[in-house]
Amino acid sequence: MKKYSFEPSRNKHTSPLKEVFEELLEAYRLKDKFSEKTVIQEWGQLMGNTVASRTQSLSVKQKILYVKITSGPLKKEIMMNKSKVLTLIADKYGKGVINDIVIL
Repeated sequence: MKKYSFEPSRNKHTSPLKEVFEELLEAYRLKDKFSEKTVIQEWGQLMGNTVASRTQSLSVKQKILYVKITSGPLKKEIMMNKSKVLTLIADKYGKGVINDIVIL
């Protein structure tokens, strides 16, 4: 008499790691937070070295990106091109990740 029957609990189907990671983020409802942190992490690549070197701090609260810039003229330039920056973020990270930007 067998005490335990052998039934494989693993799925034999393999999936790419990217798909599995995205499913995991959706299952635990962490996709929005992960996208927000990715925007902060890749701010320098998104905006370039000039903006990144003059950015003092970044934070996201309720889908609003708060950016503290140390240069006055650069701050004014980003404020004037806020829609372009939002479009860049939406194209790269998906629509609805960041809804507004506040320049401090």
